[in-house]
Amino acid sequence: MEYDESVLIKRSDGEPVTAAVDKPMTFHCAKCNTLLADSFGVCGESKCLDSIACLRVTKDVVIADASKVGHKGELANCVYSSVKCCDCCSTVGKVILSAPSHLAALRSLVLLCKANLNCYILDSSSMVKASTLTFDLKPLRDDIDMVMQQFEAKMDQMLCIRDRLAERSGTSELYVDM
Repeated sequence: MEYDESVLIKRSDGEPVTAAVDKPMTFHCAKCNTLLADSFGVCGESKCLDSIACLRVTKDVVIADASKVGHKGELANCVYSSVKCCDCCSTVGKVILSAPSHLAALRSLVLLCKANLNCYILDSSSMVKASTLTFDLKPLRDDIDMVMQQFEAKMDQMLCIRDRLAERSGTSELYVDM
């Protein structure tokens, strides 16, 4: 293992350090170690911006009032504000205010730059550089399909029970459109 001021930067077996998105962790400023966010607020990752997208951050994160316009690179034609660490005033990310369609999903989210973050993984009690982690979320479609199948199975059970009750009571009052 290779450490830089107690932060894991490289594994001895050569494999990259990665983490599942569902592992509890906290995100800290790489410069001063101030707590900026936790994994419960993470809603994904922007690989093109090398950033973690967060719905919420701590009060130690300050979003600049002044907005900037991107003229080149991935932020071309974007209007964004810088996100700074409250304690050391270093820039730790950005919030996109206006963007072309390829970045539209990231508007109004706090994008914490992985290069400026360390992550404390609670399960293993280890501090790692955020750039060694991935925060890919699996598509919701699979979960939605599974819930839909469960819902349809419960609906079939309810219809079967309704039919049995109607047969036992000998009345059709239980037949209500579902």
